[in-house]
Amino acid sequence: MKLKLDIDPDIVAMMAAEVAAGERAVTAAMREAGTELKTAWRTQITSAGLGPRLANSIRNQNFPRSGESLDAAALVWSKAPVIVGAHDTGPLIRSKIGFWLAIPLPAAGKSLRGGRITPGEWERRRGLRLRFVYRRTGPSLLVAEGRLNTKGQAVVSRSKTGRGKVTASIFLLVPQVKLPKRLDLARDADRALDSVPGLIVANWVEAKL
Repeated sequence: MKLKLDIDPDIVAMMAAEVAAGERAVTAAMREAGTELKTAWRTQITSAGLGPRLANSIRNQNFPRSGESLDAAALVWSKAPVIVGAHDTGPLIRSKIGFWLAIPLPAAGKSLRGGRITPGEWERRRGLRLRFVYRRTGPSLLVAEGRLNTKGQAVVSRSKTGRGKVTASIFLLVPQVKLPKRLDLARDADRALDSVPGLIVANWVEAKL
């Protein structure tokens, strides 16, 4: 017995059209899911009071970069992964050299490089020496003898009489700090993942209409 199979050209065209529709649907769904996740993470960060600059570090990229594919994917990430990750996990932070963590107080001012100033940078800039003050019932301190300027920052006192001279607390010293968990990025990632099948169906149906 010999069997002969003839494939109707119309069926081939229908199959090709269905594959193309699937590629469009999957690609569109992944783009939507990636955009929604980026928006959700940015909203979380700003709602946690971490500022728009950190929120804008969240980016997304679609693959393939152009064209459509059944294997389309979306990547959502942060350009500041260490900072975002710390607020997402709430880690216990210790000094790298095993001593104290120096937390700047208002009298310390800001670093010229942005962010928190270190004791070494503070001494170099202010021309003052820091003095260690141990406290049994609270965090120990690094203090300096000087005066407070109009910004409330400690600077060298030029007074010959000692007028206005104060002992200013510049840094709190603690052995470790537990950073509070302020973000839940996995929650939004799971929601985005769960939405993908529905987005694929919606885009597939829309493509047929």
